Amino acid sequence: MQQEDKLKLVISHAKEYGFVFPSSEIYDGLSAAYDYGQLGAELKNNIKNYWWTAMTRMHQNIVGIDSSIFMHPTTWKASGHVDAFNDPLIDNKDSKKRYRADVLLEEYMAKSEAKIQKEIDKAKNKFGDAFNEEQFRATNPNVLRSQAKIDDVHGKMKAALEASDLEALKNLIDECEIACPESGSRNWTEVRQFNLMFKTELGAVSGDAGIIYLRPETAQGIFVNFLNVQKSGRMKLPFGIAQIGKAFRNEIIARQFIFRMREFEQMEMQFFVKPGTEMEWYNYWKDTRIQWHNALGMGTDQYKFHDHIKLAHYANAACDIEFNFPMGFKELEGIHSRTDFDLSKHEEFSGKKLRYFDPETNESFVPYVIETSIGLDRMFLAVLSNAYRVEQIPGKEGEEGTERTVMSIHPALAPVKVAILPLVKKDGLPEKAKEIVDLLKLDFNLQYDDKDAVGRRYRRQDAIGTPYCITVDNETLVDNKVTIRDRDTMQQERVNISDLHSIISRKVGMGQLF
Repeated sequence: MQQEDKLKLVISHAKEYGFVFPSSEIYDGLSAAYDYGQLGAELKNNIKNYWWTAMTRMHQNIVGIDSSIFMHPTTWKASGHVDAFNDPLIDNKDSKKRYRADVLLEEYMAKSEAKIQKEIDKAKNKFGDAFNEEQFRATNPNVLRSQAKIDDVHGKMKAALEASDLEALKNLIDECEIACPESGSRNWTEVRQFNLMFKTELGAVSGDAGIIYLRPETAQGIFVNFLNVQKSGRMKLPFGIAQIGKAFRNEIIARQFIFRMREFEQMEMQFFVKPGTEMEWYNYWKDTRIQWHNALGMGTDQYKFHDHIKLAHYANAACDIEFNFPMGFKELEGIHSRTDFDLSKHEEFSGKKLRYFDPETNESFVPYVIETSIGLDRMFLAVLSNAYRVEQIPGKEGEEGTERTVMSIHPALAPVKVAILPLVKKDGLPEKAKEIVDLLKLDFNLQYDDKDAVGRRYRRQDAIGTPYCITVDNETLVDNKVTIRDRDTMQQERVNISDLHSIISRKVGMGQLF
């Protein structure tokens, strides 16, 4: 299956089963805005819970806050967003589509990297265990040509971005003969900067005094509360402040389903450290965050680190954890060493001291900051797209096989943990099934389903990723046992009703991820 085809299937599946709906669909929708349905809201909450637990419960020196979306406008002046929160955009004159110039160039380099990987894969198949990848990369002429092209474009792009030379970016796009993916045309406009913040007015009177911004990131809410948290929580360095919240960006090129939207949710943590120790903590959080992702079992080969070509104005080190989405490897999470930029700037603009006093050394200083920031909506898409699969089920002897669509979401994140299925709607089975619902409903999100043949009900639960189905039959009324079916193996087992809670807990508990 082509990756792009898979994205279409995931989008269709998400709508059909109640994960994600187009926003305002009855009015023909709103571009780059989506609503999370009944299952999507549950999955989203489970992802949040996993992240929040990993930050605030697994680390005694990290606490969580929830800051306001509306902030004093000077906040965004101090942070640099008013003057520098821009994307270099370029338009294709024929398709009328707009693109980020740096992304076009990164995709161009990615094609050359794919050529290199193709050559390596061919050689691996040819030489088997005797294959030396390092030597092959250093000697193969095709690989060397592709790598030289990547290095050349990378160097020129880095220089242009660091110098904010928009003309050089345009020239590089022309030099690489990059065409519009939509029209195939190379008829480009000049590269221009575009500020991404939403501006509005607060109060009854319009004018400069009432200007306010929808926050483009949640981090600043943490920085302006640094002293409040530090003093009220008696926090000692190093310590972190975590937050989950909505952010807004005027994305001109919002696309690819929920990957890039104008309204989105971030899970961010700012970790405050003593100056001089920031690189040690930067590497610690790189390792810690990739472990968090790997615990979900989506495949270690589905992730890779990508160091930033151009560092943000506040950073001295930065990288992304990229995930293999249906549209290729894209940014999932960013890890930045932000130095003391943010607190120093807020000191300057507010006139308030934002310093940490170390009682052991009698020093007072502005802490350095390590940031981890992951898009919740992107994480949702990563989980959803990775979980979606269509499986062939062999039939019994002399019978044709069947097909099932299954969402193999990690049980701890699954929106519905267990389905209770009375075999028939009579003979006291629904009443017994509802007794089991009452037994489990406080601890597990579950569904009761008595419509259609039990095989069809199994398929519906597979399609939404339910780890366990429990079938209540006539024998249950006699021996107080039920049939429990595992989503992944489709194995069925007869168990006591009294054991259900512990069996399900072992499978779906958050402890499975830590």
